[in-house]
Amino acid sequence: MTGPTATPPDAPQPARAKRPASGSDVATGARSAAPGFLRQALADARSSRVPALSPYVPERPFPWNGQGLPVAGTGATAEGSIDLDRVLRLSLAAPTGTPGRLRPVPSAGALHPVRAHLLLGPGCSLPPGRYAYDPRTHRAHPRGPASADVPRGALVVLTVAVSRTVAHYGHRAWPLLLLDTGHAAAALALAASPALDVRVCLDADAALLSAAAGLPRAPDWQDAWPGTEPELPLAVVRLVHRDGRSADREGALSAWAALPHGAAPAPLPGADTAPPRELAAARHLLDHIARAPEPTGGTWHPAARPKPVTDDVLEARRSAPPGDLNHPPGNDLLARILATARTAHPAGPAWTAAAGGPAPALYASVPGRHGLGVRASGDARPTLAHWAARQQWVGTAGAVLLAHGCPEDAPPAAVRSSHLIAGYAVGAAQAHATALGLRSRPIGSWQQADLGAALGDTPGRDWIVHGLALGGGGSAPPSPPQPASPP
Repeated sequence: MTGPTATPPDAPQPARAKRPASGSDVATGARSAAPGFLRQALADARSSRVPALSPYVPERPFPWNGQGLPVAGTGATAEGSIDLDRVLRLSLAAPTGTPGRLRPVPSAGALHPVRAHLLLGPGCSLPPGRYAYDPRTHRAHPRGPASADVPRGALVVLTVAVSRTVAHYGHRAWPLLLLDTGHAAAALALAASPALDVRVCLDADAALLSAAAGLPRAPDWQDAWPGTEPELPLAVVRLVHRDGRSADREGALSAWAALPHGAAPAPLPGADTAPPRELAAARHLLDHIARAPEPTGGTWHPAARPKPVTDDVLEARRSAPPGDLNHPPGNDLLARILATARTAHPAGPAWTAAAGGPAPALYASVPGRHGLGVRASGDARPTLAHWAARQQWVGTAGAVLLAHGCPEDAPPAAVRSSHLIAGYAVGAAQAHATALGLRSRPIGSWQQADLGAALGDTPGRDWIVHGLALGGGGSAPPSPPQPASPP
């Protein structure tokens, strides 16, 4: 995280964008795997080019057949076993009393493309084996048995079914799919009981994740399971009891990967609703950036939820309507939320907060101290509104938390980690904000948002990746936005 530096006393203004690659350029790059494909796709997603309008695509039926098992099992969880009912109910399950579309975990366009595959060893509330989790019915669909040597506890492999998101967002879809996956990983980590040791892995090799989940690799999917919708694995969360009997984390995925493929989903004719070229490009790109240089078990980081976050908070969190976000949250609360985002994961992007109020400014955490340091004075929110797909309400939000970094020439692993960790950290920050009585709303889509260039640094090195709008309770004195000139 960059500490406070001497910066011009003006708010940021949009940086000049280079001419983006066209959609056909991206699709062609997907087929040829040209070296510049990722850079073109990143520039295109960040460009001002607006995706073509498309009708809303309804959610497809859950693809695994059968009734599934109640995640609560018999309702009596053995002492010392992982309560999957609690973890999934507080994270991914559709809330009781809703039609199933609304879930606590934010998702771009409320499309919810993330799916969870449960790899359960001994010590869980369901028998060992592979399962596909249906968040609408809160049931686990068996997909195959476990071997005798799989480790204790649960692995949750998170995949994305990209078609609906690509149909809605076009060339801007793939970063949103990464952010959605990060939010889902955070939700699972936050929902675990204090008795569990929770580890999150956001960089395991895609081929290893697919094999562990009993799925074909994305390039081989249609040959192996024709007529079904491919899923691309991007992250995994591990839950084990703190009893000293946990197997080596890096070997856990390999133990599951040694098993044959699990049961296949049912064919869903018409599942691919997006334009074929854009769909192929998105799938190719996500598979490309999720390949590790070596098929290692990834880097596992411990996860913990902020102390004020309770089960009731997790059930109550929602993305607030824009009209509820107009009041500044106060610098003390803002500093706490910023610290939560910055410390949620040891890698990933840098963090800055743009605040309104009587003295609007850009703030950063001060290393080694509580509180905020000023990066730049002036009101950045109107510029952020322009960058955030011209969502004008962003210009009146009390504060906006910003994840930034990911240079235009970032290697695949850095592009993946920047977005996954940004989503993961914003998920933790949103839960903490809810616990502190603040309203919040994630902001996933950013165009021409070169924050570094706007602050006078080298262009193309420091882009906004994700955001979280924050609003405090009560009323605050009106403070009209202050126009700013270029730095």
